[in-house]
Amino acid sequence: MKYRSFGKLDWKPSALGFGAMRLPILDNDTAKIDEPLATRMIRTAIDAGVNYVDTAWPYHKEQSEPFVGRCLQDGYRDKVKLATKMPSWLIKEEADFDKHLNIQLANLQTDHIDFYLLHALNKTYWPNLRDLGVFEWAEKAIASGRIRHLGFSFHDELPLFKEIVDAYDWTFCQIMYNYMDIAFQAGREGLYHAANKGLAVVVMEPLRGGSLTQAAPQPVSDLWSSAATQRSQADWALQWLWHQPEVSLLLSGMTEMSHVEENLQSASKSGVGTLSSDELAVVDRVREAYRALSPIPCTNCKYCMPCPSGVAIPNIFSTYNAYKMYGDEEGAKRIYNQFMKPENRADQCVECGQCEQACPQQIEIIDWLKKAHAFLTETATS
Repeated sequence: MKYRSFGKLDWKPSALGFGAMRLPILDNDTAKIDEPLATRMIRTAIDAGVNYVDTAWPYHKEQSEPFVGRCLQDGYRDKVKLATKMPSWLIKEEADFDKHLNIQLANLQTDHIDFYLLHALNKTYWPNLRDLGVFEWAEKAIASGRIRHLGFSFHDELPLFKEIVDAYDWTFCQIMYNYMDIAFQAGREGLYHAANKGLAVVVMEPLRGGSLTQAAPQPVSDLWSSAATQRSQADWALQWLWHQPEVSLLLSGMTEMSHVEENLQSASKSGVGTLSSDELAVVDRVREAYRALSPIPCTNCKYCMPCPSGVAIPNIFSTYNAYKMYGDEEGAKRIYNQFMKPENRADQCVECGQCEQACPQQIEIIDWLKKAHAFLTETATS
């Protein structure tokens, strides 16, 4: 295992961390973790040198934390730094901070959380936690030894990310980042901003939820085949991240033992500055080849927003384009039908035309919304 730096801390994290969000399950029920297999997977990773395990309150329908607590018995808790996350959406009053942390400590069968994150900060959760005094509470929790270091995970836009980074002397943050999403949410600019402030940066979704390991479309496949160095698609994505010194570690949500074995092998070859300029150029060309497959030329400029009918135009287009790029039909439809609020979906469009007048790309937004909605709801109801 290779080890890296972690911001200002005098501690070396393993290049690979184990994320307990996509563990193997039984009966196609995410609440039913295949505990014997998942335990073998996590312990195999720890035995190979992984020293960072990440979970959270909602993972596996609130069963991930209790499972991780059981898995880290038999001396494994002492071998790792444990990270979990405050359920930001459940915090309504100051007393909720202690209430939920105490439940998490019990679930995880530990007296302290090494790295505690405010989960999924966005324009709604962030001001609520801040105004309820989360920093004052955290300082007391650190003083009492119940948590060791405070950080946050993030799902919103870059300006808010910078505001949050600058608001407190955080130890670390966690962002979505991969070679396709260099300008999405915090993105590369956010990575640099946090690292320059001395924060460790933990990367989630290094394989974009598995999209970057799917059978590549021909233009992308040809580019990978033309590279002087041959790697699996997953290894390309992981090495691209590890090449960057600002990345402290990356989390992989592994579902099969083969994922653990392959990722451990990749991690053993990782390092800062290990990719050549030619290899980096291949990744850049792959990114552009994927983007060329997007049928809707939306740049996410948001000139079309806010929609007077509440339609989340850029998000809908991003979901539809992602399907066209990566071929993950099930994933795109799940995002649209399960995670997008009904009042923000494309069928709320009243065809007022305000968005098309504002669009600098002159996209036929109304027609594309109809096409996207028809496709994204097609098999969801069939």
